[in-house]
Amino acid sequence: MDKAGSGVVKLRGKDGLKTVDYYLVVPVLAMTIIGLYVLQRVLSKGYAAYPGNYYRQIAATVGGIIGALIISLLDEHFLKVIGRLIYAVSLFLLILVPIDGYSLAASWGADSWLNLPIVGNFQPSELAKLGLIMVAADIFESMHNKEYSLLKGFGIMAAVYAPPMLLILTQPDFGTAMVIVFTFVCMLFTWGVRYRYFLLAFSSFVVIVVPAVWFFYLKPYQKDRILSLVFQGSDPRSEYNLMQSKAAIASGGLTGNHTGILTSVPVKESDFIFAAISEHMGFIGTTAVIILAFFFLCRCLYVAAKVPSKSASYMLTGFTGYFAFHYIENMGMAVGLLPITGIPLPFISYGGTAMLINYLAFGVILNISMSRNT
Repeated sequence: MDKAGSGVVKLRGKDGLKTVDYYLVVPVLAMTIIGLYVLQRVLSKGYAAYPGNYYRQIAATVGGIIGALIISLLDEHFLKVIGRLIYAVSLFLLILVPIDGYSLAASWGADSWLNLPIVGNFQPSELAKLGLIMVAADIFESMHNKEYSLLKGFGIMAAVYAPPMLLILTQPDFGTAMVIVFTFVCMLFTWGVRYRYFLLAFSSFVVIVVPAVWFFYLKPYQKDRILSLVFQGSDPRSEYNLMQSKAAIASGGLTGNHTGILTSVPVKESDFIFAAISEHMGFIGTTAVIILAFFFLCRCLYVAAKVPSKSASYMLTGFTGYFAFHYIENMGMAVGLLPITGIPLPFISYGGTAMLINYLAFGVILNISMSRNT
């Protein structure tokens, strides 16, 4: 569509592909290829569902790439409609999670999944991350343009964020909640909050929220993970995953572990995929992933700084924060620098939902970049 609100969905012309930002495309595809290579090596060792689980991962990757391509070719103004649709669908699915009778809480410690026909296990909170970023970007733009007063804008923002956040926290999925908060803070900085307000809010968070979360929300095993990070060696049982992850990383050497004796790491295909990369590709592989992720994030910030639309700039900043949090947390917990959470490595970790959502987010990023180049 040529104008926002015209009601007609219009795709870019055949010349649209000429505006593709290959500085974004190349690192994402490179990380995806590395992920599929490492996952094949991991899943083929002792996983009874192999090769079916690997084929499902490939199918999710292909579906995500197709979805990203479609989104990237849409007119930029249609992104607002897509964001609201994603938010509404994710909220509906989050409501279904506690009442559908299907739960993986015994295995994963949280009831965060739905068992959908054909699709299989699906995590609605991953979809909610996208919807919240896209809807919040629209609200921030209205506040910037003085269409909303500060009181009205933040009131609407609270009404948008509160339902999915409460549903996610009751699952409980603290890791996803942290991602949502972090992306909101990133957009808030781009919008123009003053530093003294941020420092005041941060101080209040440390004094009030952190103790409340520690005493009333975190479960014993989550507290043990944090304590074992601060006091390493104090609880070998809580540190088992971390110790195994470090051993796998160390065994990789320069080009990977070629002895045939691999380290057993829990959830190596997902949460600790970074350890698997080191084990199978060594220092070269992990360095390549870090460089690719860093370049991808820097390019996203560059585009966010150059794009003329405020909504697109806020949106792109939010998605950059979303990916940055995942990369930093996943890599950091694998080497013992950050607490262990169920945060996957974007475009690499096993999980159809995460792969699909990551590529949909990438489609939005690519759409904004292509609009800038048009």
